[in-house]
Amino acid sequence: MEQGISAPVPSRPVCLSIGGSDSCGGAGVQADLRVFEALDVYGCSAITGLTAQNPLAVTRIEPVSLAQLDAEIHAIFDYYDVTVVKTGMLVDAEHIALISALLSRHHQGEVVVDPVIRSSSGRVLLDTGAIDTLINALVPLATLITPNFDEADALFGKHLERSGASVAEMAEKLGCAVLLTGGHVEDEQITDRLCDNDGVLYEFKHARQAWNRDQCHGTGCRLASAISAKLAHGKPLPQAVETAITYLQH
Repeated sequence: MEQGISAPVPSRPVCLSIGGSDSCGGAGVQADLRVFEALDVYGCSAITGLTAQNPLAVTRIEPVSLAQLDAEIHAIFDYYDVTVVKTGMLVDAEHIALISALLSRHHQGEVVVDPVIRSSSGRVLLDTGAIDTLINALVPLATLITPNFDEADALFGKHLERSGASVAEMAEKLGCAVLLTGGHVEDEQITDRLCDNDGVLYEFKHARQAWNRDQCHGTGCRLASAISAKLAHGKPLPQAVETAITYLQH
């Protein structure tokens, strides 16, 4: 920052999205920034990778260099007082290790981890070897992690029963609150299950929407960023999750 120029007093809470760029804008950082704006928080971003994609397929991924990502994150924390950090596509173990180190050093607020492992079209978005780094380096910094069932199975290393007990078991293992989203299960009624840091279980039930492919694209990103925005406005975790789910459904 130039000498004599002080950082402005933010009129809104600041949320930082660290994740991939979605060329069609339906998911990733672009979707996060739209949600932040809609929910009255100031959105910043740090790009981990560029993707060529549409709602049907991810055709190419170009990881951002570690030096570039380091500079992006430093630029934000040097100027803004970040309230909540939300992470999405993190590419590989090296990018996760860098992000975790920088957040440990510069961020004292809440962290929402959307563990993006595979796209809905089946493209791998996180190296298999990076899952251990995610669990051991980033998750200990997390306020909340928001896996769907497939992601939960990958994180836990086994197939989980679709029950509150499994969510509680996962939260205990990971050491942070877990929101297990149920949208990938082919039921008419979707159940999202939250286990908070105290081991208290919550269930949020809602009817499956008749959404088309474009509307379904990026729902996990948008839910996690909506939760981040609600936390930035000071809502307690269960209320932040509930109101974010309602926002997404509408």
